[in-house]
Amino acid sequence: MSHFRLARLCLLLAAVGLNTAPVLMTSAHAQKAAAPAAPATTVRPELAKILDSAQVQQLISTKNMTELQNRITQAEALPNKTPYESYVVNRIKMVHASVSGNDAGVLAAADEVLKSGFEPKDAQPKLVLAMADIQYKAKNYGASIEQLKRYESMGGDMTSARPLLLRAQYLNKDYAGAKTQLLQVIGEAEKAGKAPTQEDLKLLLSAANETKDTATYETAVQKMIVHYPSDAMWNEVIRVGVIKKPGFSQDNYMPVLRLIFATTKTMREEDYVDLAESALRDGFPTEAKNVLDAGYSAGVLGKGGNAKAHDALRSRAGKGAADDARNIASGEAAAAKSKNGAGLVNLGWAYVTMGQHDKGIGFIQQGIAKGGLKQPDEAKIRLAAAQARAGRKDEAIKTFESVKAGGGLSDVARVWAMSLRQSGAAGAAAAPAATAPTTASAAAK
Repeated sequence: MSHFRLARLCLLLAAVGLNTAPVLMTSAHAQKAAAPAAPATTVRPELAKILDSAQVQQLISTKNMTELQNRITQAEALPNKTPYESYVVNRIKMVHASVSGNDAGVLAAADEVLKSGFEPKDAQPKLVLAMADIQYKAKNYGASIEQLKRYESMGGDMTSARPLLLRAQYLNKDYAGAKTQLLQVIGEAEKAGKAPTQEDLKLLLSAANETKDTATYETAVQKMIVHYPSDAMWNEVIRVGVIKKPGFSQDNYMPVLRLIFATTKTMREEDYVDLAESALRDGFPTEAKNVLDAGYSAGVLGKGGNAKAHDALRSRAGKGAADDARNIASGEAAAAKSKNGAGLVNLGWAYVTMGQHDKGIGFIQQGIAKGGLKQPDEAKIRLAAAQARAGRKDEAIKTFESVKAGGGLSDVARVWAMSLRQSGAAGAAAAPAATAPTTASAAAK
């Protein structure tokens, strides 16, 4: 997170001005002036000589900190300094400490400068922001938060300060506070038509998890899917949005495995095996073969201690798929004569797994219309999946949206529809990239 830290010296110099030492009005000069300055903002001649503005600025420019410290020591030795004179000395001490890398000295001097009441109002918030940044760097997150809230109360612009505040809150284990700030930052980015940073979304995920805010966690996962899709995030959205939701039934795990297969590039070994074995059990050897072939192509199956088991399963699926291809047409008449639509739905899905999408869609639709299904909405999910494979995305989304059954089926359909919308959005976003130059920014760490 260090790259969010603000430039301390630049902030300080901006706060105190380019003429780091204020123009010093001596008492003698004030008496001769036509319009004398108020006594509260004058310095005695001997202090003005020690802290001559031009000379001090030259010492800072050349980083001659030894001579600058000598002058500060001389100035501090003068007795009975007025509040304004002390302010002038502390202002110089503050910048000396900053250039010297003395953060504790910066904080001490800056605090005195602010307490003096002489610092210009427009410079005060910048100085407070610099102090917050120094505390953050020192991992004094509570103190940094205090200064940042002080900065905000002074009317400071939180656009650049809010990322520092939310990170200080997060690192200070104020996860609820960080979550509130993150939601605001992310919302502002999206409102402006920009993608939230990946780091902000990851922090929101963590903060929501720490506060056991399931709704916000799921929202964050979905936003990660939209802006930064990955297998890990698809697995997480399925875990959070389907499997871990109250009411999920293990009887509906097969649609979940099909969803994982459809949304991720690479599955876990056990998921490939579970999906293949379940497909074989349900009479879909070609689906099992397709899944296992994908697992081998991904380099997940066919190696390690389970290599022989993988090979045996693949051989079994291959033989079943070959038999199915030879005999599938002979089952059409029996499926059509069945009292319910289950046979037609299964026949249609088998055709879909063989790549005959349109033919399979027709049989599944006939089966759903015929009725008598134990889980009509599970059949709708297969129909929608078939429509998606056939490139009929809009139809697929409508079919997924029609799934209302519980036990996890409606959640499977919702996530699957989200993946189809996301694939369309990704394609639209990628279209202008071929003709427009792009720039890459460093990833947040």
